[in-house]
Formats: sequence, structure tokens, C-alpha cells
Amino acid sequence: MKEIKEILKAYDSARQNNEKTALATVVKVDGSSYRQPGARMLITENGVLTGAISGGCLEGDALKKAQMVIFQQRALLVTYDTTDDDDAKFGIGLGCNGIIHILIEPIDESYENNPIQLLKSCVKNRESKVLVTLFDIKNKRTDQHGTILLFQEEAMTYSKHYNHLEAKIKAFVLNEATTVLASNKSIILPIKNSNYTAFVECMLPAIKLNLLGAGNDVIPLVKLAKVMGWEITIADGRSDLVTASRFPEASELLIGKGEEIVDQLKVDNKTAVVLMTHNFNYDLAILEGLYPYKCAYIGVLGPKKKLLKLIDQLQSHGIAIQKKDVELIFGPMGLDIGAESPEEIALSIMSEIKAVMSGNKGGYLKSKNGPIHDN
Repeated sequence: MKEIKEILKAYDSARQNNEKTALATVVKVDGSSYRQPGARMLITENGVLTGAISGGCLEGDALKKAQMVIFQQRALLVTYDTTDDDDAKFGIGLGCNGIIHILIEPIDESYENNPIQLLKSCVKNRESKVLVTLFDIKNKRTDQHGTILLFQEEAMTYSKHYNHLEAKIKAFVLNEATTVLASNKSIILPIKNSNYTAFVECMLPAIKLNLLGAGNDVIPLVKLAKVMGWEITIADGRSDLVTASRFPEASELLIGKGEEIVDQLKVDNKTAVVLMTHNFNYDLAILEGLYPYKCAYIGVLGPKKKLLKLIDQLQSHGIAIQKKDVELIFGPMGLDIGAESPEEIALSIMSEIKAVMSGNKGGYLKSKNGPIHDN
């Protein structure tokens, strides 16, 4: 979501300068690629790039293609086949051993539901949404429908190309969008009895980090979270520590006792709650006030015995901690990377949160059987 927000900011800047733009989107990958479907890049007519569709090897060629798209005002599907070992013949030295399909769409700012406007709707709130993109791999030179639909619960927004689709294709798209919204997993599949392939993309909100504690050890964690594009809330009872000058990266600062601020903590299934107060009673008040837990991750700083004592206290207060609750509470928190310094500990915690949110274990990639990315 961070990349999308940067693209939207760059688009608004280009529009103020009366520059035309195009949006490049990775819509399908066969084999290995640095970026996966959903990676995006905005290109201005003057060659300014925001976002990325590869590790840097595709951008130069995509820029030339995008400028042509801007000039012709016609979407273009570009395919880079790097399965040939002699990829140097492309002049871009990919070395990824995969086939990457990239859709480049001109942005017509006069049309209210162009791809950029649909992306803007994606970041308006923390609801999960589905973005549908149609493309024709067999006939790359034909008019590509591109980004046609933004789907969410009880609402949908569609582009002008959506209206031109056959009823059976619309029905197919809506059915798959409903499935993706329920599963939170993007899919790419051909549409039967047509030349179209549909990229049905789950658009999840950014991870929200609720950090309880405002000591010096929290600062590196906040900085890392900002780099990742996470939404950050800082809460503590010490007003001299919870300040905008100490935490300029935070979008929300809360001051008060645990039982006072717990109702102000906004949580959903993409929220991580991290307890770094160094205050047992404050942590207990937060854990008690948040129950039943609706977040995806709760991290507790300190040794295992501290967490066990917290759970005992919760149970003595009449809170029946279930197995599912214990599974989302991590204490000690963080991946075992040998972290010692505050910065290393912050990296350990961030890595664990990301692994949990992604449904991964956080092991060595070299030990993984099969491809890096699960398709």
C-alpha cells in the first residue's frame, strides 16, 4: 500500500505540472521475477518514475513503452521473456528466468474512474477491496481493457471499459471478485470462451502498528515501520515522551493510563499491538481492555515468564484466555536473529509481525521447497 500512496502523490504532483502520465502494472508472472503481480510504477511524459516493476532492469525499457502509450493514449501489454539464458539480447540483463507481463495504461484525467482514481478509492479507508484488471495476452496489440473494476462489500466502482463487456464476462468477474474478497488472496485466471485473462487483486490495508510505550527503545521500531509504510499509533502515560518531536512518523499519539486509552486503540485483522511499556500493570490493562482480541498480532516485550504471569492475571480477572488467543500473543516477541541492540531488536520484531501477517514462519528461504513466492 505504501507504493500505491507514493504513486498517488506523484500523480497529483504531475497533474499540477500539467504532465501526462501512464501506469505500469505487473499483471502476470510465469517463473521467477523480482516483483510479483500488483507491483506498479507511474511514469510521467518527462520520464519521472515512481514505484517499481522490477529490481531496476525493466524500468528503462518500460519508460520508452510508457511514453509511447502516453502519446497514443492507448493501453499496451508488454511481455519480457527471460527464460532464455541469453537475456542480454534484450539489452536489459534481467537474469530472473521468468516471463513477466506488464500492462501500461494511459491516465485520462478527464475520466473519473480511470486507474488512478480507482487506486485512490483503495486507500480511502481500512476496508479490504478487490481490483480487477483484464488483459489479452494472445492479442497484445488489441485494445486492452485494463483496470476495470473496484469491488468491495455492498459497493462497486467501474471504468468505461466495464460497460462494454459481455454479460457473461461481467458475471464471471463479479463472482471471482466476491471469492477474492472473502479469501484475501489474489488470483490470475483465464476467462473461459474469451481471450481475456483476469487479474483479480486483493487490496489489503497497510499494517497498523499500535505501539504501547514511548521509551527510547521504541524509536528504531517506529522508524522501521515508517519505512515499511505502516500506520503508527504511539500510546503511553508519560506526556513528556509522547510528543510529535520524538515521533514525527506517528499518525496518532495517545496519552493516558492503560485503562484510559485502550478504548481509543483502533484494531482490525491487519493490526499489530506491541507492548513495550516496561510496566506490567499497564500491559495488563491493555490486554484486559482489548479482549476479545480482534487484531492479528500481540507482542509482549520481556521474558516468557512475564507473559505467563500476564495470562494468569487475566484469568484471575475472569477472562478465559482460549488457545486461539494464546496463539496470536508473542512473548518474548521477535524472530530469533541474535538481536542485541535496540535497532536489531526492532528488526526482529518487525520481521516477526510481517511473517505473521503474511502467514509465514520466517525461516531461511534456502530451506524452502519450491519457489520463493506462493502463487
